Amino acid sequence: MSLLSIERLALAVPAGREWKTLVEEVDLTIGRGEAVGLVGESGSGKSMTARAVIGLTPPGARLSGRILFEGVAVPSGRALRELRARRIAMIFQDPRAHINPVRSVGDFLTEAMVTNLGVPAREAVARAVRLLAEVGIGDGARRLRQYPHELSGGLLQRVMIASVLAVEPDLILADEPTTALDVTTQSEVMAILDDLRRERGMAMLLITHDLELAAATCDRLAVMYAGRIVEARPSHELTAAPLHPYTSGLLLSRPSLEEVAHRLPVIPGRPVAAFEADPGCAFAPRCAHAMPSCGEARPPFDGTVACVRAAELTLQGEP
Repeated sequence: MSLLSIERLALAVPAGREWKTLVEEVDLTIGRGEAVGLVGESGSGKSMTARAVIGLTPPGARLSGRILFEGVAVPSGRALRELRARRIAMIFQDPRAHINPVRSVGDFLTEAMVTNLGVPAREAVARAVRLLAEVGIGDGARRLRQYPHELSGGLLQRVMIASVLAVEPDLILADEPTTALDVTTQSEVMAILDDLRRERGMAMLLITHDLELAAATCDRLAVMYAGRIVEARPSHELTAAPLHPYTSGLLLSRPSLEEVAHRLPVIPGRPVAAFEADPGCAFAPRCAHAMPSCGEARPPFDGTVACVRAAELTLQGEP
């Protein structure tokens, strides 16, 4: 049984008298201890998919499909709050927007342990110091007395990771956890998160636009475009021989340490949201392999790829 199962998830938000679809027909599973990367350009629906798992959807949003945790539908109300407090935790993109600026780092780290786990206050402080050390922050006792504005973005993101590890959840939802950090700090933070996740046997859904980062960190990758998953495969298989033209375009547009490129290939046009997509394949207007029939009907996702030409195209090395 999968730890998390998302079945035909669709999410729409009100826009005046109309509804704008942001996510549609998403199927995704995550096993215990498994790391899955959800990759795509901005507006593809990655973050909305993750937030839907724990009920953090926009006000008035219309949700359909099924989200199962250990085979049981994710609840609402108090039961959902308990699930978020103990079993599923989220690392947000911008820690400064999600850590109370008027409370100390120590308050932030120990509150969940004391309130949700019943850990005595003194023991919670000692555990918080150990957690800070594990995420690469020394002099933990002093750091607990500091406030968020006294820490750099990289340190704050490590504090956010420590707060998640404090309750030892079964599943971590990491929403662009390194976007606001410089490249060196990104690498350090992701290495720490991945190592600690593996040590504790936690599963992770990593939301990112960085396909290379996701491939280096995750067991499987799912690529999203216009609110739908267009390809989902083991990381090494997907990066070695992508099946969908969009995946191929993302891989080719990244810089390489082995090859010198005077100009990187780019995917023409701009990404579209689900509500902007044409009735056919949403990627067809930007696809070099599109045929007239691609604009007629949305290609179904067969669990691996959503492209009617996937079987005949050899995409490795093509623009």
